[in-house]
Amino acid sequence: MAVNITSIKTASNGIWQHDNPLNFAFPLLIIQTTLILLLSRLLSFVLKPLRQPKVIAEIIGGILLGPSALGRNSSYMSRLFPTWSTPIMETVASVGLLFFLFLVGLELDIRSIRRTGRRAFSIAAAGISLPFAGGVGVAFILRNKVPGADQAGYLPFLVFMGVALSITAFPVLARILAELNLLTTPLGETALSAAAFNDVAAWVLLALAVALSGAGQHTSPLASVWVLLSGLGFIAVQLSAVRPVMTWVARRAEEEGVESEAWICLTLAGVLLSGFATDFIGIHSIFGAFVFGLMVPKEGEFCGRLMERIEDFVSGLLLPLYFASSGLKTNVAAIKGAEAWGLLALVVGTSCVGKIVGTSVVAVACRMPVREAITLGVLMNTKGLVELIVLNIGKERKVLNDEIFAIMVLMALLTTFITTPTVLALYKPARSTNLPNQRKLQRSAASSPSSVADDPKELRILTCVHGPRDVPALINLIETIRCNTPKSRLKLYILHLVELTERSSSLTMARRARRNRLPFRNPLRRDSPRDQVAVAFEAYAQMGRLRVRPMTAVSAMPTMHEDVCAVADEKCVSLLVLPFHKRWLGGEVENLGHAWRAVNQRVLRNAPCSVAVLVDRGLGRAGSAREICVVFLGGPDDREALELAERMAEHPGVGVTAVRFVAEGPNITLRPSAKKCSEETYTFSTAVMDREREKELDEAAVTAFRRRTDGAVKFEERETGAAGVLEAVLGIGRSGRYQVVVVGKGRFPSVMVAELAGRAAEHPELGPVGDALTSSASGVVSSVLVIQQHDVVHSEETPVSMVLNGEAKVIDVVEEVSG
Repeated sequence: MAVNITSIKTASNGIWQHDNPLNFAFPLLIIQTTLILLLSRLLSFVLKPLRQPKVIAEIIGGILLGPSALGRNSSYMSRLFPTWSTPIMETVASVGLLFFLFLVGLELDIRSIRRTGRRAFSIAAAGISLPFAGGVGVAFILRNKVPGADQAGYLPFLVFMGVALSITAFPVLARILAELNLLTTPLGETALSAAAFNDVAAWVLLALAVALSGAGQHTSPLASVWVLLSGLGFIAVQLSAVRPVMTWVARRAEEEGVESEAWICLTLAGVLLSGFATDFIGIHSIFGAFVFGLMVPKEGEFCGRLMERIEDFVSGLLLPLYFASSGLKTNVAAIKGAEAWGLLALVVGTSCVGKIVGTSVVAVACRMPVREAITLGVLMNTKGLVELIVLNIGKERKVLNDEIFAIMVLMALLTTFITTPTVLALYKPARSTNLPNQRKLQRSAASSPSSVADDPKELRILTCVHGPRDVPALINLIETIRCNTPKSRLKLYILHLVELTERSSSLTMARRARRNRLPFRNPLRRDSPRDQVAVAFEAYAQMGRLRVRPMTAVSAMPTMHEDVCAVADEKCVSLLVLPFHKRWLGGEVENLGHAWRAVNQRVLRNAPCSVAVLVDRGLGRAGSAREICVVFLGGPDDREALELAERMAEHPGVGVTAVRFVAEGPNITLRPSAKKCSEETYTFSTAVMDREREKELDEAAVTAFRRRTDGAVKFEERETGAAGVLEAVLGIGRSGRYQVVVVGKGRFPSVMVAELAGRAAEHPELGPVGDALTSSASGVVSSVLVIQQHDVVHSEETPVSMVLNGEAKVIDVVEEVSG
């Protein structure tokens, strides 16, 4: 039944006046938006382990809301998505789409395209030409096989199909590359540049298709020519007049800083006017917004400030409405019979083969390795939002009917879905690995100076930071280690860990903060709010006359540890400092979440050097750590902790107390068990170890420590039973005498540590003693530093059993078996 949209009221009078809010435009739009957001976020959470871009979840969510799934219920459709509400929702969604294409233009840096030169242009040209020709061929088949497909004009139909199969979704591709940590590799840069060429060509072809589809029976045949000429005139005006103006606006906005609201509002008005201009010409309004985004200068802070102001509202709220409106038009049930599904397979196959073969052949001709060339072809086959835009415009212009529209939407979904797993299977870039020298603090007679480190007397430390709140505690910790004497110098690297998100600003930050897949020091943009961490450490460096090198790692959480380990390896650091995922602030515990805990766990497993985990209990408020206590129970990790304590003792303002526990206990042996590994169990190493030799090494380490720190360290030796060791250590932490308690993780356990293996673990990655000191119920007031010594031998985790006095007693512990 036709509805006069002018009779639809905006707001209801309320339920108490017998008005149903779902019969009014604005309340219904609120319900629709809420439903769309909830479903898209739920699907995004479900697909996150598969490392799929958010666009996949939003497309699937739109399809589920439409006639393909929930829309089969007529009551649901008539109440929540009545036909009269469609123009309203599409209008709001179109505003979001307009500004999203402006964001795409902001992301696209023309200068980066120029740097890649002919190589990217050749790859892009081949990646467009072959699938475009394939799309034209498929169009002939669809036109003959699909009922009603021949109702559209011949030429517009061919062009729309060619564009739909040849397009590469630049925004989606950029996010996939960032997720896979390939954004700044040669492969990623080539893919982005080729995709940028592809995008520009696709928009030109789309403008042509729109112009051709607008030339109907009642318009002049020259109308499409005038549309194209007007479009070229629009681009010329943008380049000659708008671009210089936007350069001036950006410069003024940066000069005014936070007072630049007027210039941002002026820019947003320019987006709307550019969209209106291209719509007035006869080309879709999104073309104008995209071109205007290209005109905004990418250097400086103005571009990033624009992204931050609009990206959350546009990408988080308005854009999902566009996917939902596309899903409401997609009826998978329109694909009926084996022949129709065969046509879908034909379209998907043609798209994949055309794009992958066309791209990879030319890439190989440009001297790219075959595996990389094929990977590049797979990446260039990414579809997504841009594909949906093309298809929606084709449906609006009645060039594509319901069945072809559904086939093409499913093709876009499938080709994008397979991109990430295919790239992961095909391409595994190699990292250079330095020699395992100078990778731990403890001195060894076998270690010798090498070119790996610039100076064997120089201690290199990499400190990871989650955010500004970590800075005071880490600075105080570094201050206790710092002692710039001719005998002992410190070089500090700071790695600010930032989670990669779907936001455009996050992507731009990742591109600026990385070079060839690794974080690097970028001295620009220091006054940006993002760089408060770097500013704080550089100020500390100037006051303390210390060499500090700040970097930023913008990575997805599952691959964050790769950045940390790669930087540690490249910089040849001996100690890597990680902040614990929990912070104690004035009696309250701030938990950063399981994702950050998992990052620490992966770093501990894969680090190429010794690792220290700092559990902050107010160290940042202490001014500086004046009193340190190191607990020695025996084993390599404890010897490493003793070495660090010796370094701290060199600082004239730090008092160090070393407490050694000596206890005799039963003969304990760890052996593999059939039990499954659990996150609630400790990890130990059952690599073949000579216990007598370990005792000798412990004695030698203690003797050397006391000799080298004679008079500078207070040394205590306590004899206690194995059962009383834990209470004694907790007593040290509860006493309040020490700002920091330093302990070893105990992966190669002494008798005392091994007996603690059976206790329930809250934070198993810290080892039994570190976990006990960190437990929320421990009553400990000191900050804790847990040390894990680097072991060159690769380890695998497997459950073990503990043999006590010859009798096997199976407990839930985990071993690290040398591989």
